[in-house]
Amino acid sequence: MNKPMYSSQKFKPTFILIALNVLFYVYTSVAGGDFLSTNDNMIVLYGQVNGLVLSGQYWQLLTSMFVHANIAHLAGNMLFLLIFGLRGEEMFSLPEYLLVYLLGGLTGNLLSLVFLPLWVPSVGASGAIFAMFGACTVYARRTVSQSIIGALIYAFFLLFLSSGPNVNNLAHIGGLVTGLLIGYLLARKRKPGTGYAIRYSYSAPF
Repeated sequence: MNKPMYSSQKFKPTFILIALNVLFYVYTSVAGGDFLSTNDNMIVLYGQVNGLVLSGQYWQLLTSMFVHANIAHLAGNMLFLLIFGLRGEEMFSLPEYLLVYLLGGLTGNLLSLVFLPLWVPSVGASGAIFAMFGACTVYARRTVSQSIIGALIYAFFLLFLSSGPNVNNLAHIGGLVTGLLIGYLLARKRKPGTGYAIRYSYSAPF
């Protein structure tokens, strides 16, 4: 069966996003003069610093999703983006996929804007990745007419495991809740056995 015109599997947004994150890290590394970690000047310029966002540097709400503190941070996030992104390509059209990723990341950053201190920087794609994870988890359950309670428990358990010092839990929460909501709404509008639920066969792991 031919893939739909706006199939995510046709356009491979996961690999494009990984490439963008890696390229942005290379850029900040070259500009900052350190490949193992991102220079503070680069974080202040492209990461999210609430005091600067409120003073007019609104682009940080978007660019901070592509900035990583160090190479280990980048590698970890890209691994999970690969896992959950490829899963999302099986389930969502390209516009849906991008909606989950970008809106999830933006929601996490807006939540951070409201509650984080003014001068504590925040960087990373984890809010967007949590959104993709949440959307896939609830969508897989809902489209086969199963209860989503188990999916919600699993999602928030993973959220708990990912929390810790120097972790922006607000970005994770905002992204996860946004992804769960979008995934649920997309599944509700597709009856079981229709749309992407049957175009691509997959098994629900949760």
